[in-house]
Amino acid sequence: MKSFLIIGLNSFGMSVATTLYHLGNEVLAVDEDPAKVQSIADQVTEALTSDCRDEAVFQSLGAADFDCVIVALTNDQQASTLIAMMLKDLGAKSILCQAADRLHERLLKRVGADKVVCAESDLGAKVAQSLSSTNILDFIELSDQYSIAELNIPKPWIGKTLRELEMRTRYGLNVVARKDALSDMIDITVSPDYAFTATDVLVIIGSNQDISRLPS
Repeated sequence: MKSFLIIGLNSFGMSVATTLYHLGNEVLAVDEDPAKVQSIADQVTEALTSDCRDEAVFQSLGAADFDCVIVALTNDQQASTLIAMMLKDLGAKSILCQAADRLHERLLKRVGADKVVCAESDLGAKVAQSLSSTNILDFIELSDQYSIAELNIPKPWIGKTLRELEMRTRYGLNVVARKDALSDMIDITVSPDYAFTATDVLVIIGSNQDISRLPS
């Protein structure tokens, strides 16, 4: 389980917060609008109403202790840029910001954001899945329940074959393809007896719940 601090509850922030929580993570959501905080209160670990421009607030919340802080304030670019800078100064481990446009993206990166996305609510779940798992590189929602994910080979799988892993039985997942990260070679008919290596990237399909349970 990872811990996340979500600052700002626009549609993107809402989507990321609720998806991360349903994936089994600890989520603290903060916004200055009491109505937004109330609407998400039972879908996250904790929700607070507070002025996100106050550095003392982040200190009291222990922003540096969270695995990742997500800033979703595209309606106020000045505030989101200032917040990213403050979080960096406080020693936040990882800062992900939503940008309103490319110029805003450049500013956020310059002041210390580790990752910047230009995403709306429909991409919130994709970002949440990527954050929740250290292995997931890309994530495509097929429906509310099923998705396709591209991921680095989990360490416990290195040296093992599909036959040994029993992917469908043990994990409920199907391997669509295998890619080699070094050569970009793609194999769409992975042999049950192929032993996975550390440079393998897998493309899998399955339920969001099963994908979230993958080993790291």
